[in-house]
Amino acid sequence: MARALLEVAAGSLASALAAQEGGADRVELCGSLAGGGVTPSYGLIAAARERLRIPLYVLVRPRAGDFLYDDAELDAMCRDVEACARLGCDGVAIGALDADGEVDQARCRALVAAAGKLGVTFHRAFDAARHPSRALEEIVALGCERVLTSGGRADALEGAPAIAALAAQAAGRIRVMAGAGIRPDNLAAVAARSHADEFHASARALRRSAMHWRNEQLRDLAPDREESDAATVAALAAALRGAAPRD
Repeated sequence: MARALLEVAAGSLASALAAQEGGADRVELCGSLAGGGVTPSYGLIAAARERLRIPLYVLVRPRAGDFLYDDAELDAMCRDVEACARLGCDGVAIGALDADGEVDQARCRALVAAAGKLGVTFHRAFDAARHPSRALEEIVALGCERVLTSGGRADALEGAPAIAALAAQAAGRIRVMAGAGIRPDNLAAVAARSHADEFHASARALRRSAMHWRNEQLRDLAPDREESDAATVAALAAALRGAAPRD
């Protein structure tokens, strides 16, 4: 049985490098993590690919909000997937639903086709699907290699029983990655209860700005930020190594 893996959602180059330093198995590069994540810039993807030695996946999501996309958004996503392939990324994270909460198979097939030989993760659009069991079968049929899920709940610990049911249904045909709210102090519990194959966390900590001057009136432009932290990643990796193996 393959060992459990740790993926870190990184919202900057510094976060991606911290993930690597801390012992993550893979980076999912994102923009605007505070809003749930969108496609990062071309320059950020290129810089991360040049600097990372571990596998790099890129979130392909044109905007925040729902996962119901029109033709223009699909075109933009396909172009982003193709750019990731040209830059030598290892994979992409995609997902699209129709207005009834079903997997949008036509649009997802187009994205998988654009990915070519890249690995494909179906991201947490899955958690917004109406029928998770049916959605999982459709995602398997699309050829995705993994699905990221919180079990349809606000965090993976709460959704662990549902994740375990999905892992049992998957029966090795697709890897099930648990994500949302995973921290060093709860990862072992999530692993034991979810039976997931992989785990997804942002491992963020507050980073104070080096600015000496601050305009305190600009509440919408706070200079401090959250970034993935190498020590937190290392703690997650250690917790995962110490977690009980899957049944």
